[in-house]
Amino acid sequence: MPVALLLLLLLPGKILLLVPFAPTSLPWEPVCVCAAVCPGVAASTQVCSYQDVLEHLNLTADSSAFRLTRPVLDHRRPTVVQLDIILSAILAVTEKTQTFIPFVWTLMTWTNERISWDPERFCGIRELSVPKSLLWKPDLFIYEMIHKHETATTPYYFMSYNGNVYSEQVMKLVSTCQMDLHKFPFDTQRCNITVGSAIHCGECVCLHFSPLTLRRSRVFLLHSVKEMRFIPFSNSTRATQFSREVMLTQGDWDFLQLMVTSRNFSFKDQQWEQIIYTFTMKRRPLLHIINFLLPVLFFLFLDLASFFISDHRGEKLGFKVTVLLAMSVLLLILNDILPSTSNKTPLIATYCIVIFGLMLLSLLEAILVTYLVDLAPPESVGLKEDKQEEAKADAWDGEDRQTSSSSVCRVTTCETEQELLPMAEQVIGADSPESRVTLLILEELRKLQNAVKEQLSGREEGRKCLQWASRINKAFFIFYLAAVSLFLSFIFIEWMR
Repeated sequence: MPVALLLLLLLPGKILLLVPFAPTSLPWEPVCVCAAVCPGVAASTQVCSYQDVLEHLNLTADSSAFRLTRPVLDHRRPTVVQLDIILSAILAVTEKTQTFIPFVWTLMTWTNERISWDPERFCGIRELSVPKSLLWKPDLFIYEMIHKHETATTPYYFMSYNGNVYSEQVMKLVSTCQMDLHKFPFDTQRCNITVGSAIHCGECVCLHFSPLTLRRSRVFLLHSVKEMRFIPFSNSTRATQFSREVMLTQGDWDFLQLMVTSRNFSFKDQQWEQIIYTFTMKRRPLLHIINFLLPVLFFLFLDLASFFISDHRGEKLGFKVTVLLAMSVLLLILNDILPSTSNKTPLIATYCIVIFGLMLLSLLEAILVTYLVDLAPPESVGLKEDKQEEAKADAWDGEDRQTSSSSVCRVTTCETEQELLPMAEQVIGADSPESRVTLLILEELRKLQNAVKEQLSGREEGRKCLQWASRINKAFFIFYLAAVSLFLSFIFIEWMR
């Protein structure tokens, strides 16, 4: 029994129908029958292109209806723009110029009412990409932008069959940011990017004259037109989550939050809609602590250690001047970081100025103590230096020796004064060569006695100067240590609060 088999081969514009019959010499003999293409078969094999959709819409480079005016069929109907800005990188935050440079990813969608087609008529094509020059686009204006960077942008828009147009773009923004540097470098900054339309208002009040007159005066008619509305596509939680997922680099900052809010403001009886994106960032202070705060603190400890250097030598004064000059260099570095104007004085400026003032006060105290030490005779200074060694060497009979020595000095001085007067009277009464020689010797002894008295009185004055210098040094060291402790505790509490 012969078996009939059917094989269809589709060719462009034809159908080959192969029908096998009962074999005579071969197993079967194919017969080729050519037929015209059936309408049903043609629909299932239709080939469509994006150009077919563009020709259906009459969207060509010469067509200006899609790009010249706002894409609405009724001018009273607003164009709703859904916007999303995602932070992908924090490139720079400059405190001196108060600028914030982020790298953002902008997503925007709106409806073009002149675009519409049936996907079933075009092989299920639901969306396609067209050059940006063919379509109208919203005038996206960023109020804080101060400099426009040439960034590589996507040259196409995506549009769907229902008229929705999608735009994606990456942008490098240079915007202003009012920073609060009171707690620098432990600060948290909030920088805003305000997005809106520069031309199309949210609700515009139109004024025109009526052809009717009332008592020989024109009648003014008012009506409002809503042109463009900005609506955030994502809320604050979703925008923050997306930003953390696509974040490339943060530099010296930790990204905390991206808050999305809407705001309306009025100007000349017109209402404008804006979307405000607030970027919250916290500074990473480790670099500033190592490069600035710790060196200043080390210089302060060195200045405290300089109190243990001897006062009558020049090393102490020179050491303090060197530390003060090193502190001045750090203040110059701070001047390059902080802005010239600020609402509040930064705590780091207070930290440096107070420490610099304490070091300057310490230098003035060292100059005063050095002056008092220079007033004392060298013998008094030498006696002060060797005082501890002599006390240790003569500890066993120190008090007795000092008592006996002072007694001997007093007795010798008194006896000498009592003996010199009668001898001088006897010599003056006698008139002989021996008496003249004796008189000269007595005069020399009297001069020597006066010199010894002056030297002893000078030692007493030098000893008093050294005592005053020692008291001033001890009192100022206690005051200096207490002031440094209290100030450092206060400044660090304010920083961490």
